[in-house]
Amino acid sequence: MKIAVVGTGYVGLVTGTCFAETGNQVTCVDIDVRKVERLQQGDIPIYEPGLDVLFDRNVAEGRLVFTTNLAEGIKDAQVIFLALPTPPGEDGSADLKYILKVADDLGYILETYAVIIDKSTVPVGTAEKVHNAIAKNAKVDFDVVSNPEFLREGVAVEDFMKPDRVVVGTSSEKAKKMMEKLYAPLVRQGNPVIFMDERSAEMTKYAANSFLAMKITFMNEIANLCEKVGANVDDIRRGIGTDSRIGKRFLFAGIGYGGSCFPKDVQALAKTSKDYNYDFRILESVMAVNYDQKKKLLPMVKNYFDGDLKGKTVAVWGLAFKPYTDDIREAPALENIEALLEAGAKITVYDPEAMNNVKGILGDKVTFCHTPYAALDDADALMIFTEWPQFRTPEFEKMGKLLKNKVVFDGRNLYELDQMREMGYTYYSIGREVVIPA
Repeated sequence: MKIAVVGTGYVGLVTGTCFAETGNQVTCVDIDVRKVERLQQGDIPIYEPGLDVLFDRNVAEGRLVFTTNLAEGIKDAQVIFLALPTPPGEDGSADLKYILKVADDLGYILETYAVIIDKSTVPVGTAEKVHNAIAKNAKVDFDVVSNPEFLREGVAVEDFMKPDRVVVGTSSEKAKKMMEKLYAPLVRQGNPVIFMDERSAEMTKYAANSFLAMKITFMNEIANLCEKVGANVDDIRRGIGTDSRIGKRFLFAGIGYGGSCFPKDVQALAKTSKDYNYDFRILESVMAVNYDQKKKLLPMVKNYFDGDLKGKTVAVWGLAFKPYTDDIREAPALENIEALLEAGAKITVYDPEAMNNVKGILGDKVTFCHTPYAALDDADALMIFTEWPQFRTPEFEKMGKLLKNKVVFDGRNLYELDQMREMGYTYYSIGREVVIPA
């Protein structure tokens, strides 16, 4: 099948590469000339485990190509994916200007029937807007389908190649058959392709992400209460996670959710609710709690240093919003670093993938280190914001010798309390007792 993917961001690049891997001829289109040049030269602009292998293979075999020319990119394409950014506006609504601009252009240049697929996360009713924008100038038949993505950064390739389910919103039998053919190689083990109307498919993506954000936030609220009553949130997680009605995933307490999806999608669903005069009270609470949770560690750090951080050096482990990605959008680390700098602290940082992205924001305001231990050298304290695997089993004795004070503020609950107590650390975490050496 001949496929065009408009937009080479995170979703577009993964989508295009993975469909090329299943034998399709894929052309990815982007208006960013420099980005397309990099891709043509084999330089992938994002970090996603396993993507490079598929990318290199399909580029070498000629199934994956890149262009800045929309007409060239969609020529003879049977399906055209719109994987364009939908950034949140000031009121939380998703900005559709990029999608609608491309839709308007497609109306002029479509030469044969094609299925236009909204892959971006878009509000309810977007498929109709895209259809209308194309139809104004279209000379051929076409269908618009909603096909939301459910990719988790860090395991996106596996998610795409072995999806739990594929959601397709369409009222066209012709488009339905095309989508069945397109996804058949990815659901051979029987995972469902779920067909529904376009509006329900659009809502499904927002409902899924908002529910997961709510689950995370609920556990953070439980963790905050645990600190008041003297309970341990890890034990509670195990106690409720074994209940099949609840499940084990998304129950880890921490310093809130970030990234490109959860914050934006919760805001967008809340905005949709307001547009339809519905008071979605749970979502409002989720956003408020997450906003506070991101800076949960700051009062602990300030109290430890008696409210004075001037001249103190704080080492930071982890900048990405989650491990296995270089994505720093809505990352808790950034807000905390800014607050620490305002309080007069000096910051040394380490992250295995995200430091280049942070350099573009913070520049020389912080010191970037090549190893996690280099960040600790002569630092007054360590703060942990991302649960990278290499942070889970560090050399605690080496850490203790490098730090001025053996104190760790852990926003991801990486270490066991007894372990930190035995090693002589002062250890702050989320929803658990504070470890203070005897």
